[in-house]
Amino acid sequence: MSVQERKQRERASRERLIVATARELAEQQGWDAVTTRRLAERIEYSQPVLYSHFRGKREIIGAVALQGAAELATAVRAATSAADGPRARVTALAHAYLDFAAHNPAVYDALFQLDGGLAYAQEDTPEPLKDAFAALLESLAEVAGDGVEPGLFTEVFWASLHGLATLTRAGRLLPEDAEPRVELLVDRLAVV
Repeated sequence: MSVQERKQRERASRERLIVATARELAEQQGWDAVTTRRLAERIEYSQPVLYSHFRGKREIIGAVALQGAAELATAVRAATSAADGPRARVTALAHAYLDFAAHNPAVYDALFQLDGGLAYAQEDTPEPLKDAFAALLESLAEVAGDGVEPGLFTEVFWASLHGLATLTRAGRLLPEDAEPRVELLVDRLAVV
């Protein structure tokens, strides 16, 4: 292995450490607790080293969001691949999405609430974000209904899931109605 390859490997390792540490700190104490100084202390590197990887917190949030998008896509695909039939796939998708949001609140915020400097719904949208949307579209396209553009239907269904995730997390919805909400969403929006 060349010196250059070793340096690249070490750089990638440091970058993963920064992202993992930021994510861990955000999950434990919230994004306000994630500062470059605190990250530098936790990873035991100087702030200039941290800045050699990321220009600041915004880019770190973006890196966490991209990682989270890949994990969300994986979770949705795993849940839907095990389901039998369109209705079961859409229900599994809804549960996987809401479970991801509930179990990864800081990552979910990085993806959908905070400014990570990422372009959404644009030509230059990063691949992990496109793939997360594609994971939703794969199951939702088949239940969009006649004459309904599948991408538009996916956006509306996703927006509904996001609303449920956000309102549930904020304590605005009764926990005991979580399952009936999913059933109502699937029954009213999906043509199965």
